[in-house]
Amino acid sequence: MSAEDEIKEEIKKNKILIYGKGTKAAPQCGFTSETIQFFNKYGYPFEVVNCLENMTKREALSKMTNWPTLPKVFIDGKFYGDTDILDEMEAKGEVEPLLKAAFGEG
Repeated sequence: MSAEDEIKEEIKKNKILIYGKGTKAAPQCGFTSETIQFFNKYGYPFEVVNCLENMTKREALSKMTNWPTLPKVFIDGKFYGDTDILDEMEAKGEVEPLLKAAFGEG
């Protein structure tokens, strides 16, 4: 399976998926930690994929999203960028309805 196919499968399996540095239990950068904290406050299940362990996957993600930095956030199969984008969406009241819809509550 190619890195791109693996990414597509991971995105399909998880309503909220963060590609970052480190794991949910042990983030290895401040931005990944910030993103984990962002989603923890909403209480929905999410996964974190450690891209430090797989440079091929990291490169494929950058090409697929045209977004060079980590973390990269996918919600319900759609790429949303990182917490800079999500913070702006949250300020407009857009995050909670998006998550409710992703989990069939909307």
